[in-house]
Amino acid sequence: MPAILASGQVNVRDSVIHTPVVYAAYGFHLLGGDISEMFGPSSTLGAGIGFKTNKNIYFGIEYNYLWGGRVKQGNEILKDIITSEGQIIGQSGEYAIFQYFLRGHTIWGQVGKLFPVLSHNPNSGIMVKLGLGYVQHRMFVSVQDNTALQLKGDYKKGYDRLTSGFGLTESIGYFFLGDSRMWNFYAGFEFSQAWTKNRRDMNFDTRQKDNSQHLDLFYGIKIAWVIPLYRRAPTGYYYN
Repeated sequence: MPAILASGQVNVRDSVIHTPVVYAAYGFHLLGGDISEMFGPSSTLGAGIGFKTNKNIYFGIEYNYLWGGRVKQGNEILKDIITSEGQIIGQSGEYAIFQYFLRGHTIWGQVGKLFPVLSHNPNSGIMVKLGLGYVQHRMFVSVQDNTALQLKGDYKKGYDRLTSGFGLTESIGYFFLGDSRMWNFYAGFEFSQAWTKNRRDMNFDTRQKDNSQHLDLFYGIKIAWVIPLYRRAPTGYYYN
């Protein structure tokens, strides 16, 4: 009797499939343009949801939390509220313990194309993606026990350089989609450009509003753990 496959199931190794995917991603980026004058290298941790068609076209949306540990101009920005030794006097009269960080967010809507090369699997290969989205970043001053009155509430906003705007992102990498739901991945290079402006009414250190247009550049690597949501392919054939 003829062998048949159960209806609605897929065979990833033999045919191009359409499937939703969800993923978690980590990125590491060097910075260029105006943002590089303020911050050092950054990292992102994010998640996304997308859909790969049976033509190997990809559509998706991705959110990333942006952070970094090097702020180049922190003491200069806070020059009016720190001592000549670079200390902040807390409300008890003692020195407050504080650190500078980069904090921010990105969100991208993406479209891409998968080219099934370097693999016998037609659902794996080189993926090229383009995206349009929104980028926001600021200088975050962390004060232990929140003891510095100079950096509480709206006072902190006058120093944080909150900056945001629309951006573009481009990436190229290898996308692997196998038989297992759990062992699928993406790894590649990512390049982003954002046209941003300072969103605060005034910077306290300069005593004026920054109305200039900024160009912020990010370039680096991204890796992602991908989970496809298709029904698992059968391991064998059934006979009538």
